[in-house]
Amino acid sequence: MKLSIAKAADTLLGGGVIAYPTEGVFGLGCMPDDVAAIARILALKKRDPDMGLILIASNKVQLDGWIDPDASDIPAADATHPTTWIAPAQAHVSPLVRGDHTSIAVRLTTNPTAAAICDAVDSPIISTSANVTGRPVARNRNVLRRRFGACVDYIVPGDCGPASGPSEIRELATGKVLRPRTP
Repeated sequence: MKLSIAKAADTLLGGGVIAYPTEGVFGLGCMPDDVAAIARILALKKRDPDMGLILIASNKVQLDGWIDPDASDIPAADATHPTTWIAPAQAHVSPLVRGDHTSIAVRLTTNPTAAAICDAVDSPIISTSANVTGRPVARNRNVLRRRFGACVDYIVPGDCGPASGPSEIRELATGKVLRPRTP
């Protein structure tokens, strides 16, 4: 696993796009300050840039500089029911990351592979489901390779889990559910 994490980190730090396992689905990712890589992911997904993207981190410290310091109390992660939190973004965060919002979506990942990648680059990374917008998400490597193998710079080995699909999305300030958990 160490070699695959090192290769993922080198790819990210070199401006590349990776596909990797998360708690519930395979994700597409890049460094959150790499405008060209973010634009590439948006094009791969055919995603409206106004929607914004999610940042995952292995710990709260990695979110420093991305979310408003007053909103830094992200609840602890739950491996079986991952939650993405909508928190106020710092003013400098690119509209490619936050979309047409003043907030940003963040999640503390519990997937060991995704967390190891964040630790290896010492940063949060972009995390968006490996699918074309509106199409089913990739939950296994064979589907992932067929759909994105020729489009990404590296597919990180590993398994999704233990959740059964995309994360729940909630507002940090109110706890309001914006996207419910997948059953």
